[in-house]
Amino acid sequence: MSEKKTLTVKLVRSVAGTRESHRATVRGLGLRKLNSQSVLEDTPAVRGMINKVSYLVKVL
Repeated sequence: MSEKKTLTVKLVRSVAGTRESHRATVRGLGLRKLNSQSVLEDTPAVRGMINKVSYLVKVL
């Protein structure tokens, strides 16, 4: 069995002043405070979420 690929996502900009849907997307990625990190499975859905809020997050 192959290992599942993962992505580490870090919140590098504040969600203050952003659209409500973008805030919800950040929460859906498991990110709360500034500089928080989350390890997620590399799926098309997660990639789409990261793409939507790419100006707020960094993929490590």
